[in-house]
Amino acid sequence: MSEDDGRMSEDDVRGSLRCQFGDRVEQRLARFAEMLVVENTTQNLVARSTLGEMWSRHVLDSTQLLDFAPHDGLWADIGSGGGLPGLVIAICRPAPILLIEPRRLRAEFLQRAILALDLPHAMVRHARAESVTGVSAAVISARAVASLDRLFAMAAHLATPQTCWLLPKGASAEDEVAEATRSWHGTFHVERSATSSQSGIVVAREVRHR
Repeated sequence: MSEDDGRMSEDDVRGSLRCQFGDRVEQRLARFAEMLVVENTTQNLVARSTLGEMWSRHVLDSTQLLDFAPHDGLWADIGSGGGLPGLVIAICRPAPILLIEPRRLRAEFLQRAILALDLPHAMVRHARAESVTGVSAAVISARAVASLDRLFAMAAHLATPQTCWLLPKGASAEDEVAEATRSWHGTFHVERSATSSQSGIVVAREVRHR
């Protein structure tokens, strides 16, 4: 634990994930973290100030979504960027996952990482979510992409009434839910983030337009 704020150290987080997922997964997560740091020197994937907290700020922030998701079914991650949470999920969960990323350089990085990490169940779609067709997702995630209302509008066509939406948010989570429910029906609740007491994860199901 960090002496000043009670948070787990990077080594503690890494050890905890090793116990939870096993050595092979932990090693792949470490390899992904290395790739992300290197790629971050050529394109801005994560804030440089957070690189020293890769395991707690980014890896754990991604793996915690698995606590609320079904074990199988297609996972669609919108705006995957540097692979958070999509590539982390792909490393930990062997079911199919689709990483949707509109920016070419980021999509190319995701594809290289999939090959390097040997994740044949992961696919990249270089496109905007609105233009993706032929997808019926069991889970939809998006990290730091858009407001809830905008996300639902972007990706509702990828969902079914049974789809579980997992949307990490900051301190505005409750306010965004209130705003979204003006235009969208569904079951919504906010789970506290394991990485920040100021952040929440919006978990939504049965989302449909009013």
